[in-house]
Amino acid sequence: MFSGEWTPQCGGCCTKKYASLVQIPWRVFCKKGCDADGDTWDECVGKCTEICYKDPVLEDRQWSAYIDRSPGQDSYSLECFNACVSGCGFRFDIPAEKVEQIKPNRPSKPPPPPVVERPTSSEPVVKGNDVPCTSA
Repeated sequence: MFSGEWTPQCGGCCTKKYASLVQIPWRVFCKKGCDADGDTWDECVGKCTEICYKDPVLEDRQWSAYIDRSPGQDSYSLECFNACVSGCGFRFDIPAEKVEQIKPNRPSKPPPPPVVERPTSSEPVVKGNDVPCTSA
């Protein structure tokens, strides 16, 4: 295959850590952490938060977070974040103990859209009796 100089070291660490077939999505998110923009550890972790947690797609429209492409379930967002932070740790040579201590600093789900209640009237609604039977 390829020698070590042909494969990126950070991506290789992600491949080793998430080697099993069922861990392919987490391997991808780990590699996104390796390739994240930013020149510092904190910026890289911030990118992981952006990648893994839903944000509104349309400005000032909280409901549009539901169409964001990040993982939807709470457990998936957390797994994505952990994998991405692992990639950041590989990139910046952060000890695994410190990487495992990093926790997301926000809730995983956006608040639900407000429920609009329809006013209920105490009068029964009569339909059909007040309309004339003739057509024009």
